Amino acid sequence: MKKERQVAFRAALEAGALIRERVGQISSIDYKSAFNMVTDVDKASEEIILKILQNEFPGDDFVAEEGGGNVNGSSRRWLIDPVDGTTNFAHGYPFFCVSIGLEENGEMVLGVIYEPVRDEMFYAIKGNGAFLNDQKIQVSKVDTLTNSLLVTGFPPDTVTSAFDNMAQFNRFTNLSQGVRRDGSAALDLAYIACGRLDGYWEKKLAPWDVAAGSLIVEEAGGKVSDFTGAPLSVEEGIIIASNGLIHDEIIKVLAELKEKVRSS
Repeated sequence: MKKERQVAFRAALEAGALIRERVGQISSIDYKSAFNMVTDVDKASEEIILKILQNEFPGDDFVAEEGGGNVNGSSRRWLIDPVDGTTNFAHGYPFFCVSIGLEENGEMVLGVIYEPVRDEMFYAIKGNGAFLNDQKIQVSKVDTLTNSLLVTGFPPDTVTSAFDNMAQFNRFTNLSQGVRRDGSAALDLAYIACGRLDGYWEKKLAPWDVAAGSLIVEEAGGKVSDFTGAPLSVEEGIIIASNGLIHDEIIKVLAELKEKVRSS
């Protein structure tokens, strides 16, 4: 996995350099839906990443957010988000990243998240721990929801979506030290892994949003699951990630809110 990590680093760094240079210099913006945008930088970043990875690993499958890549039925699949946090990037809000994950036989084995503004490279290889710029990282030791700092996200179609995160947002805000909504699922997970945040929940995510970050959290000693505590499926787009110590409390609150909606 050494070669895969080195190549993923190169792809992330080259794409990140482009993204950093293009802050405030977007040539075009399109919309996949009313509030879900894609810029020319997303597409250019994806081209850089795919060119590097496909050249080194031509037999692998590649799935990228903007539609690039190819699927041949390989046991290895790269999941790529060329700019996670596009809305932030488009507005010049400095919270976005490149996310590259490698899945082998259905299991995440490599995760790389590069944040170009702060020049922070988060990464993990299955069974080898998690790192930030080559320094080993661990999740926080906060052991109660009351003392925790949380983060969440809202889907782009929040206006029309049947999933209303506002009730959850309000409830967790009242039960914790605060809830952030920073707009990049991959970076949210990276921040859980290095202890800057303690817990995270979100729905309606794509596989490339959580592939790399979920492994980094687990390798940093944290826990990742769906809303019921079952193992995470990157295809389902439902995730709780935490330092592990407050995981059950998060599950309990979400279950209580779900029951409240059901009985109302």
